[in-house]
Amino acid sequence: MNLPKLFEDRMRELLGEEYEEYLQCYLQQHFSGIRVNTLKITPKDFEHICPFSIERIPWVQNGYYYDTSKQPGRHPFYHAGLYYIQEPSAMTPSSLLPINKGDKVLDICAAPGGKSTELGARLCGEGILVSNDISNSRAQALLKNIELFGIGNAIITSEAPNKLANYFPEYFDKILVDAPCSGEGMFRKSPTMMKSWEQYGVEYYHNLQKEIILYAAKMLKPGGSMLYSTCTFSPEEDEGTISYLLEQCPEFHVVNAIPDKETQMKLGLSYEGFDYGRPDWVPNGKEELKHCIRLWPHKIKGEGHFIALLHKNEESKNLELVSEFPSMNFAGKNRYFLSEEAQLFIQELRDSNQNSFLSEGIAHPRETYSNEQLVVRDEKVYLLPQGLPDLKGLRILRHGLILGEMKKQRFEPSQALANALKSNEYDKIINFNLSDTNVIRYLKGESIEPGGTYEDGWYLVCVEGFPLGWGKIIKNNFKNKYLPGWRWV
Repeated sequence: MNLPKLFEDRMRELLGEEYEEYLQCYLQQHFSGIRVNTLKITPKDFEHICPFSIERIPWVQNGYYYDTSKQPGRHPFYHAGLYYIQEPSAMTPSSLLPINKGDKVLDICAAPGGKSTELGARLCGEGILVSNDISNSRAQALLKNIELFGIGNAIITSEAPNKLANYFPEYFDKILVDAPCSGEGMFRKSPTMMKSWEQYGVEYYHNLQKEIILYAAKMLKPGGSMLYSTCTFSPEEDEGTISYLLEQCPEFHVVNAIPDKETQMKLGLSYEGFDYGRPDWVPNGKEELKHCIRLWPHKIKGEGHFIALLHKNEESKNLELVSEFPSMNFAGKNRYFLSEEAQLFIQELRDSNQNSFLSEGIAHPRETYSNEQLVVRDEKVYLLPQGLPDLKGLRILRHGLILGEMKKQRFEPSQALANALKSNEYDKIINFNLSDTNVIRYLKGESIEPGGTYEDGWYLVCVEGFPLGWGKIIKNNFKNKYLPGWRWV
């Protein structure tokens, strides 16, 4: 691999005697990983059903290396949302941000969704996840991955950080800033990134990062945690950006993100090979920068990454900010209308979901409008997370979980709802074994023959008990309703 001369010189200066060892990593194949979706299955249970060879990633409880001769993206379990394909080091930031159930969480540079899907899974259906990407096209990929994972309490936005900051002042408990960067840590995995590095350099990205992190800081509650990460080695973009934040926002300080030894042993984790931040690599670097983390590809089985966990002091509360946010408002003529078929389906869903995350929001469809959890907009029915502020004026791709769409009094449940359900949360099920040829035919959008006799209605199609999508049976004829844009090709 022909590395840029300027990059080689910089790395030689940073690494000193380790430089030759670092160069050797480019002679090795990069590592590939999958991260198990804990909303749907435990890592232990996944190990028992995984159709290909996997090996645990030491520092991520639900992360695994996989045999690169396999194609995990072309397997029904992937379409069921059981795992996400992700580079092993890239799994680290979302695993180290301390998420609690019920938190309000922001992923400010979220596409294509690798880190957001893990944050959403760790929320366990409670609280709110706002996943944002300034690029609308990239945000479309983010939306698909959020829905594939079955995350129903997410708001997908496509806005600039400064505009988000106007809507969410000191709103979030936790924020992830996986910042755009020069990508030095990914040169082995994606050599094409070297062209971007040569075109823009580190200063271009450093300026972007300083802007983004300050807006993110404004959206974090006092007492909250913010994790900053990049996939570059550049001190300017790493310690330099954190140093800039500490100067501009003295209410922030860097904390150690790695769990203590007792917790590591309890959870079966190992962070061997992780390196720490270097205050001496940036001008006037504070001692607390040592709490940052840097991952080197010659020290771990993964690519390069930088991570800094920051805490915002409790005493930093801005008294001028209101403590109560205006509630979400869906104006429009369809707001209070549900078709009869939509009501019947939602009632059926309620009957099947007495103890699920859906039950509270849809328990009484005619009454939930008062708290605005269940709303109708443009003939689409949404179940919103509780506690949303008024987001009018933001470019939003998805408000919470879309339950389905009303079409000329008919109601079609959504693909997102199918992926958010478990097979025991809906009564009408068609479940196929993994070896059944109907599985691939269904994912391709083809006609299938479920066999047996069925009453008319909507059916949740599953593989080995994991939902894939919907089908509709009328007079024992099956109509494939798998979302066209998701079909197996």
